[in-house]
Amino acid sequence: MKNIKEINIKVEGKEWEEALDKAFVKANAKAKIDGFRPGKAPKEVFLKKYGKEALYMDAADIVLDGAYRKVFEDNKDLEIVAQPEIGLKSIDEKGVEFTFKLTLKPEVKLGKYKGLNVKKDSVKVTKEEVEHEIEHLRSHYAENVVKEGKVENGDIAIIDFEGFKDGKAFDGGKGENYSLTIGSNTFIPGFEDQIIGMAKGEEKDINVTFPEDYHSEELKGQPVVFKVKVNEIKEVKIPELDKDFFEDLGMEGIDSKESLEAQVKENIKARRDADAENKYIDELLEAAAKNVEVDIPDVMISEEQDRILRQYEENLKMQGLTLEQFYQFTNSDEAALREQMKDEATKRVTYRLMLEAIAKAEKIEITDEKANEEAETLAKRYQMPVDEFLKAFGGIEMIKYDLEMRGAIDVLKSE
Repeated sequence: MKNIKEINIKVEGKEWEEALDKAFVKANAKAKIDGFRPGKAPKEVFLKKYGKEALYMDAADIVLDGAYRKVFEDNKDLEIVAQPEIGLKSIDEKGVEFTFKLTLKPEVKLGKYKGLNVKKDSVKVTKEEVEHEIEHLRSHYAENVVKEGKVENGDIAIIDFEGFKDGKAFDGGKGENYSLTIGSNTFIPGFEDQIIGMAKGEEKDINVTFPEDYHSEELKGQPVVFKVKVNEIKEVKIPELDKDFFEDLGMEGIDSKESLEAQVKENIKARRDADAENKYIDELLEAAAKNVEVDIPDVMISEEQDRILRQYEENLKMQGLTLEQFYQFTNSDEAALREQMKDEATKRVTYRLMLEAIAKAEKIEITDEKANEEAETLAKRYQMPVDEFLKAFGGIEMIKYDLEMRGAIDVLKSE
């Protein structure tokens, strides 16, 4: 099969005899032989009862690690891209022979990867967008202040309520000191509108009809009456752009409307620039990949699916869900989810192989000095000691690899 190399490793002689001896000690410790305590039976007695064949598989396990290391030591020139598949070719009293099936990095034939005619989107930030973001900031620091007078749209009414159908109270229709934001549409249609105009201490019967698609069979489409009392009214106070607000923001150098507008505009532009850059790189990768010829081994796709699945599981955990719960909610299973991820996995592997081939073709090499400088820069950014950062990142070789890939992407950008 293409990109697959089979290597046979045989263990025999003294090494095999020593492995059989170790296997005997292990097996004898568990053996039940009349007249002997576990582990005390002579080897001849054990072999007479169980046969030498009983030791073969344990002995094979004992020598497997050494055979595994030998495969990699003897084939350092090969680019192995997945864990080897291991098979047992033969085993007897003279020795054991393993078959290691190695998946090799596939050949990548690069097509055109420069001058791809992909343009980066220009980024603009309008005055209206800045104002909208500032209003959002002001709303974040809004306070709910007790007010006199009557309930208006946008106010928060603190109410007691109880619902009745045909003169009888129904389950789930009662609440005390409930904070209802008027205009939020969290209650039955028509309920909040009838609160408008009520004053503190006022009581009122509110007539509404439950929607036809309401979850309760007893109440869907039914007219009901809510007895409501307003205990308190609060209005949402949006802070002014004054000294107190700027202090609450705690943004360095921000002490006026003008400086806030400038900072907000810069923040929006930075986000847009990052989004535009990511989109630009994605489009470059997609365009270059169309010109690539590569036969990707199935195992590389499978391992990438594993990585995507782990990422997906971590994202679910952040939402308080497990994969098992996700499968229940979506009436699916791991096989279905992996199938959905196959195209993305194939794309990621293709891009990775393509960038590695570009880095090789362009002779992009990262020196230890440059990699160490990058490690120090990143460690400072994440406020970590360099050694701890490198351990988390995967070591200096991963820094080098990352820089190589970035260098290859810069090549894609060239005209």
